[in-house]
Amino acid sequence: MRLNETQLDQTLRQIDAEVLPDNHPANAQLTDLFGDHTFFLDQGGLKVLEPAEASESDVRTSRVVSLADWSDATLTSLKPHAPEPTGKVVTFEQVTH
Repeated sequence: MRLNETQLDQTLRQIDAEVLPDNHPANAQLTDLFGDHTFFLDQGGLKVLEPAEASESDVRTSRVVSLADWSDATLTSLKPHAPEPTGKVVTFEQVTH
């Protein structure tokens, strides 16, 4: 799933990862491989969020899913694998305007 700015801020407070910027050269290839997501990189590799509820329109919690692991000690090359839930859940606070 693609995150809005509020969801992104809330996610980064809950997981130790960096967001891959939309203008990063690898983003187009990752989107082709895995779909339209906000991509995160951490010490384990490439992660995305998937809604934990049935409806993506009112997501309050999301599961962190691993899509690729680092294949080298310098964390410069990723090895894709089947999506694997990490067991981590991100909770989104309701924002009122």
